Amino acid sequence: MSAPIVHFEIGSKDSAALAKFYGDVLGWTFLPAGPAQVVDTGGASPTGMLNALGHPPDNYVLIYAEVNDIEAAIARAVEAGGSKIVGPGPLPDGRRFAWIKDTAGNVLGLLTPKP
Repeated sequence: MSAPIVHFEIGSKDSAALAKFYGDVLGWTFLPAGPAQVVDTGGASPTGMLNALGHPPDNYVLIYAEVNDIEAAIARAVEAGGSKIVGPGPLPDGRRFAWIKDTAGNVLGLLTPKP
């Protein structure tokens, strides 16, 4: 089965300023969540977040694909010539996430379904 795109992140040093930009440009609304802003795009699109990690990378755009077995997906990425960058790690809602790098150097997030 194909892994659907279910979430996106846009990083910056100042997520509140970035929220103002995307609110003005795209009409998105936001819910502050610590150093991040949870995105409401107003549609049936993937969930999103504007994030301020507090460490590099400061500026990035990342999409997340949903996978049932995150360890197996990481192993397949490594076997195919990619690498694991972060995780897997837990999220407050019970899901788990990881970041992998493809053979061209792009970073992709992996996210498990909600329990």
